[in-house]
Amino acid sequence: MVHDAGGKGKISMPAEVKIKIQKPQGYHCFACGTANPIGLNLQFYRFGDAVYSDITLGKNHEGWENVAHGGIISTLLDEVMSWTIMYFKKIFLVTRKMEVKYIRPVLIGTPLVIKGEVMDDSKPPRIKARADIRDDENNLLVRSLGEFVELPKEKLSSVPEELKDEMLMLFNNFE
Repeated sequence: MVHDAGGKGKISMPAEVKIKIQKPQGYHCFACGTANPIGLNLQFYRFGDAVYSDITLGKNHEGWENVAHGGIISTLLDEVMSWTIMYFKKIFLVTRKMEVKYIRPVLIGTPLVIKGEVMDDSKPPRIKARADIRDDENNLLVRSLGEFVELPKEKLSSVPEELKDEMLMLFNNFE
């Protein structure tokens, strides 16, 4: 699924247009890890100059009754912005700061699309990105801006070498 710039109306993208972004397997990242039994297991797709993910949150992601928890929403935005930068810039990074504007409630059980775009990479090692979350009627629910800092591979001391090498291999396969 992807939203169009036109505003209201169903959001969808033909499956053949989605370019799936490969990610490492067997790791425990809460947002994208495949081995985390309570994680979100986000999948990512490229379309044009943006990276997308889609998800339907459940009761385990709830804050107020039937409304997604703000921390989960922030996690979705942060992860999509991070993968957007990793995909287009082929670098390791960390989030420096992030601003989130909650516009409408994000309801549990509603199909969501998260879109990320690189905004400014003119001041290395800092890179700015933005992301938004829309529902299946293309209503803008949440918007965010983030600033990220590139990390050289050798500064990722807590990350296993195997994962760093796997990510570098994936970077080389990104279109």
